[in-house]
Amino acid sequence: MIPVFKPKMNTKKILSELEVIMDSGWIGLGPKTMEFEQKFADYIGVKYAVGVNSATSALHLSVHALNLAPGDEVIVPSMTFASTGLAVLYAGATPVFADILPDTLCLDPDDIVRKITDKTKAIIPVHFGGHSCLMDEILNIANAKNLAVIEDNAHGCGGKYKNKMLGSVGLMGCFSFHAVKNLSTGDGGMITTDDKKLYDKLKKLRWLGIDKDTWGRSNNAYAWQYSIDELGFKCHMNDITAVIGLAQLETLDHDNDRRKVIFDKYNDLLGETCWLELPSHANYTKSACHNYVIKTPFRNELNTYMSEHGISTGVHYEPIHHHKVFNNGNPVVPLTNEVWPKLLTLPLFPDLTDDDVVEIASCVINFGKEHAL
Repeated sequence: MIPVFKPKMNTKKILSELEVIMDSGWIGLGPKTMEFEQKFADYIGVKYAVGVNSATSALHLSVHALNLAPGDEVIVPSMTFASTGLAVLYAGATPVFADILPDTLCLDPDDIVRKITDKTKAIIPVHFGGHSCLMDEILNIANAKNLAVIEDNAHGCGGKYKNKMLGSVGLMGCFSFHAVKNLSTGDGGMITTDDKKLYDKLKKLRWLGIDKDTWGRSNNAYAWQYSIDELGFKCHMNDITAVIGLAQLETLDHDNDRRKVIFDKYNDLLGETCWLELPSHANYTKSACHNYVIKTPFRNELNTYMSEHGISTGVHYEPIHHHKVFNNGNPVVPLTNEVWPKLLTLPLFPDLTDDDVVEIASCVINFGKEHAL
């Protein structure tokens, strides 16, 4: 089967660097994590980065750092992975679902305005598929209402909004290094910010609220004393993950360029297929091209057909308000409800060959021919 996603690993560099830290005897939160944080912050164009064990933790800590109270609301899209909404629940607040734009599947600024109440404290725009949200519009809304903006950039590592890297536009940016993401470390995440107070708070929150991490204390003849002044969590990064991240960061732009070539080739091959709608790429963004999502009323039939011909496809996503855990009744998100049954994700990863892309596109086209579409 051709998979939907496949990690691209800088294997030789990773194995070489892993050997060094294994011999050093330090594989936990330590110097390589600090190095990765600094290089990642420099790459994104922010002052600070905080390494964590997943994008879910990144979102959780970012929302938690806002000191929300029960009854506070955070506006999120329903067209996203569950972590975006769950992070709000973890912090004791309520996710409020706003609708998306039909072309990019990103958060609709007009619906954000409709969903704001006096309880609203933050907005989490999701850069769906690596394509940027309309950040100027979202920031203008947030600034007028004194709301925090946390970018969910799990899909968008290496992407841009206008001339700014995704993850550097809002108050905080949250990244995923999950196995199938553009920069993969197996699992892991990062929070980026220019706010020094938030940075200091996030470093404590990721390590149980402790004011000095183990590596910092070890550099002072292992000063064992520390203090815990607030509730924190066990979700820091470690140096094994960081070593992988450092190697992957070196090839990220190259791999994203390959993703864009594949994205464009799909568009060229499928451009005349009248029974499906292709993903868009607006001129205000440099998409990270994390996935390639088509829209077709024959989604389920095409999914089965592709599988029968050795090609995996996926759905990103069933709206998360469908899940009982959110208990949000029936939010008014008509575009989300209309579009999600049409979404189908085709394979997209850097090692996908041109011949693979032709085979996948041909399979889509042949489905249409066999069904007289």
